[in-house]
Amino acid sequence: MRLSRRTLLAAATATASLASASPTQAAHRHRRTGFENLAATGYEQLQGQRVGIVTNPTGVTRDVRHIVDVMHADERVNLGAVFGPEHGFRGTAQAGGSEGRYDDPATGLPVYDTYLKSGRPLADIFTASAVDTVVFDIQDVGARFYTYIWTLYDCMEAAGLAGKRFVVLDRPNPVTGRAAQGPVLHREFATFVGRQPISQAHGMTVAELARLFNGEFLTTPVPLDTVLMTGWRRSEFYDAWDLPWVPPSPNMPTPDTALVYSGTCLFEGTNLSEGRGTTRPFELLGAEGLDGRWAAAANELGLPGVHFREAYFAPTFSKFQGKTIGGVQIHVHDRSAYDPVRTGIGLLVTAKKAWSGFSWRSDNWIDKLTGSTRVRTMIDAGAATDEIVAGWREELNAFRRIRKNYLLYR
Repeated sequence: MRLSRRTLLAAATATASLASASPTQAAHRHRRTGFENLAATGYEQLQGQRVGIVTNPTGVTRDVRHIVDVMHADERVNLGAVFGPEHGFRGTAQAGGSEGRYDDPATGLPVYDTYLKSGRPLADIFTASAVDTVVFDIQDVGARFYTYIWTLYDCMEAAGLAGKRFVVLDRPNPVTGRAAQGPVLHREFATFVGRQPISQAHGMTVAELARLFNGEFLTTPVPLDTVLMTGWRRSEFYDAWDLPWVPPSPNMPTPDTALVYSGTCLFEGTNLSEGRGTTRPFELLGAEGLDGRWAAAANELGLPGVHFREAYFAPTFSKFQGKTIGGVQIHVHDRSAYDPVRTGIGLLVTAKKAWSGFSWRSDNWIDKLTGSTRVRTMIDAGAATDEIVAGWREELNAFRRIRKNYLLYR
């Protein structure tokens, strides 16, 4: 193999990164992401292919270089295009936005916008890019309504229509892969925050989800390869690894946010603030007129692994912008016992009782988030938290049986 200056520079940079690793990093070196395992083989699975990558700012190495920059600098990879999801490839767009079509200033690569595109229009983008293989590498957070997993689904479907091969580079589920939790989506409520019937907290990695999508939901399965992690255990939270946390979206600043998100994102379906515009989105919840009675009622539920603190805050944007409002801050003290979905339901139940101004969004967005009308109608009927949770037990158990067939790690 001919070694160019660019290839040698890429190899030297990787060697320097390893040499400068801390003792903690050295102890964790047996753990590798899918990208690290791909790079360790000299990109063997991409040889002879013109490659396009679906990624965002989370597609980074341990020394926070973007994998697009790394692969573009390495002549062993024929990198021809980048595909950006919601928030964009470089992450310049807020929720509900994307970067559009442009040429990346750092690499000169064409960047195509995939946000809200699916089916034949997305397949046409893959065809226009002239790539042979589409690679996916994005950090997920473990919730059904986090849109990157449906970008994965849409891209797999479109790659199949365009006759492209698909490769998923795996990363940890930051809130563990121990169990699936919460209601399962009913197909009539399918949107971009839930294309197919999976549970609200799926407890899977993106490679496992890709196998599930291919095996259960895609009419025509795509030629799929997965590059797995080394050393990941289903019981591990994100901080068990020495990986940097790059916010997958502007309102997902820390792994703590991801821990609560699959429950408290339900407040997007209400007129309460879900904490956007604060330094603790999805951990701070509130509205004008709420006070310490809500935290007291939530604590009385005795939900495992969590305490609720009376809190006051003034969002800098989104709901109640610039107004000081009251509510709760979630403090998780035992991550292993904590159930984010049950907690989210308990907070909805108590918020409705504690605040006479409580209402659902007029478009019943809560039904899209929970996957059916059940949660909304039961809360409106005065059902208790455990009664609501029991209502989805049968469908959740059915999904867990299907899920088991696609798990790749212990």
